[in-house]
Amino acid sequence: MAPSLSQLASRLTERLDAPLPGHEAHLRMAPRDSARQADLSVNTRDCREAGVLVLLHPGDDGPSVVLTVRRDDLPDHAGQVSFPGGRREDGESLSNTALREAEEEVHLSPASVDVLGPLTPLFVPPSNFCVHPFVGHAPSVGSLRPTDAEVGQILRVPLARLSDPATRTTETRRLKGAAVDVPYYDVAGHTVWGATAMMLAEFLAVVRDAGFRAE
Repeated sequence: MAPSLSQLASRLTERLDAPLPGHEAHLRMAPRDSARQADLSVNTRDCREAGVLVLLHPGDDGPSVVLTVRRDDLPDHAGQVSFPGGRREDGESLSNTALREAEEEVHLSPASVDVLGPLTPLFVPPSNFCVHPFVGHAPSVGSLRPTDAEVGQILRVPLARLSDPATRTTETRRLKGAAVDVPYYDVAGHTVWGATAMMLAEFLAVVRDAGFRAE
């Protein structure tokens, strides 16, 4: 039997305090076969810092994860799927960045979230961001809604769906003029790829370690 959300949150807190799957998990969803762990590390990077929130909450079909979809009419990254989050402000902890940005983007009260622990930071070369993901648990999230001009839609995706191997697939894209096999998660008809998919891969590995299995 799968653990309840409260049981899963407790197990995740313990698991996140142990050594993480790290870049090995990231590489499973990396767009380039030539990607190396060293290329993903934030160590010694002169980069912009960002915090994102991987939020677990109760859903109609069991524990669910919150993702955001950028509006289709934006000039850059239209339709892109990501975790709530954004750039760190001066004097702010990265976990507080993730909570503040989630409030600004999806109307999530920071007081409702228990931050369980961090995942492995990831360097994203195209934007020169060092992204720091944090796993959070909210027993209730209230009425989430887009509260940022760039957010067009909020996805509340069952963890069982994300954990199903059938959700992961691959397509060929042209990146920097070359044909590259790109792994992605098919989530409610949306393509989750790139840095978000890589962070999601580590999160799902940690969730499996904590005893959650798709039924």
